[in-house]
Amino acid sequence: MKLRRRLFATKDPYDSNTADLFLSACKENFSYLLTHCEDYKKICKGLDIDSADDIKSVADLPVIPTMLFKQHDFRSGRYLFTMTSSGTSSGRKSVIRFELSAALAALRMSLKVTKYHGVISLRPCRYIIMGFKPTRTVKVAAARTAYLTTFLAPAVSRKFILKQTPEGLKPDFESIIDALRKYEKGKTPVRFMGFPSYTFFLFRILEEKNLLFKLPKGSKILLGGGWKQFYQEAADKETFYKLAKKTLGIEEENIVEFFGAVEHPILYCDCKDHHFHVPIYSNIVIRDPDSLEPVENGRVGLVNLISPLTKATPILSIMTDDLGILHNGEECSCGVKTPYLEIIGRVAPEDIKTCAAGAADILKGVNV
Repeated sequence: MKLRRRLFATKDPYDSNTADLFLSACKENFSYLLTHCEDYKKICKGLDIDSADDIKSVADLPVIPTMLFKQHDFRSGRYLFTMTSSGTSSGRKSVIRFELSAALAALRMSLKVTKYHGVISLRPCRYIIMGFKPTRTVKVAAARTAYLTTFLAPAVSRKFILKQTPEGLKPDFESIIDALRKYEKGKTPVRFMGFPSYTFFLFRILEEKNLLFKLPKGSKILLGGGWKQFYQEAADKETFYKLAKKTLGIEEENIVEFFGAVEHPILYCDCKDHHFHVPIYSNIVIRDPDSLEPVENGRVGLVNLISPLTKATPILSIMTDDLGILHNGEECSCGVKTPYLEIIGRVAPEDIKTCAAGAADILKGVNV
């Protein structure tokens, strides 16, 4: 996979002159999958993209819905490790495999993207992870990603909000608030990482209890994993930023959001204008929900994510259940010229719950 290695070795994660290299890497990945995954070969039905010479040709790649990965175990070669999605209400999870070369490419990508956006720091900090601790048996991508993010700055300590109880994982807001009381008195920055839902619920609890903190300079909020089953309680960004400043003293410029999916393990990091610009390691096609034909930038449709990252699982082109809009990069003032993705919502949200508890159940009974 020489072309993939060249693509992921590119210094600038938003270099607009890499379209030809991206297409060639996709063709390389496609050829491998055809000869190493019988299921993928059946899906392709004789499709040949060897003659493709335009980046728009990636829209012709066979698209596999993310839901299919939750119903069928695709394999296309040897692998080093697996990662899983959070799972649906029926317990189905996507299982995605990574070979060593894919893991190294993903590491290079993550370091370049986070460095570009100023997330990497040599200054030690305390982490509050709005999720649960990964273990050998817990391979959920969101948990592993949140934990790996704690290596972007040296960790003095790590505290996880989700605790295992007889009823399953439950958020322990009381222990987080106790930690905030301690951290506020010190000089070590605090970094929040994880689900925006639990972070927002913490804001609400602090505001309701009139517990307002001023965390040390350099503290940040890093968000990832989406709102999951709490989509109905999702806050608009303006409300989220205002509450972050009011309850923790963290300004908007110190709030960074990530976007990704286990079936598309490419790191999207929002710019200073909070837009998810598409890095050179991926391509996004927005498709009409009825015809599945690509639509022009500026129109709402289903989000089709494309990347040649791994060959151990056929995730070259996947269709999410997200509705989004792809905007021209020039519409953003941050200076990045690649298009940026705006997520509008999700299709059939009642089918994508990942745990039984709702926001009302989460918030009630919190005594501080």
